[in-house]
Amino acid sequence: MTPSSEHEALARVRNLARLLDTSIPLPGGIRIGWDAVIGLIPGLGDGVGALFSAYIVLQAVRLGASREVLVRMVGNVALEALMGAVPLLGDIFDAAFKANVRNVRLIEEHLATPDTTRRASRAWVVGVLGVLLLLFSVAMVLAGLAVRALFSALSTG
Repeated sequence: MTPSSEHEALARVRNLARLLDTSIPLPGGIRIGWDAVIGLIPGLGDGVGALFSAYIVLQAVRLGASREVLVRMVGNVALEALMGAVPLLGDIFDAAFKANVRNVRLIEEHLATPDTTRRASRAWVVGVLGVLLLLFSVAMVLAGLAVRALFSALSTG
């Protein structure tokens, strides 16, 4: 990857992370992003947020991030996706944790000192993609169960 294309990829993920995590100002100086807003949509929002987060991780792979960086990034996405599956409390966690901003910071640290980290092997890249797909699937199943429980509670009440 050329330095110019690295710069463009980093600019794209910075913009995406800002939109997802800090683009909406609230009273008191608090900032949330569209990830927290779309996360409020039962059964769909957390999955869509996880897909956007996965794009940032995939860009880190393209930029040659090390295994350690990728594991931390996937951990951030996993924590946010699993917590996000909990209705309302998960959305509050999502708004506060800001996994995408954290992951962009990890990419920036990697690019600032690329010689100190080793590139991830192709097997690690495939593994990261598999984990992201698994996390997306788990988030969708949990969201579906939460929606079914909600509808069940509303119909019996």
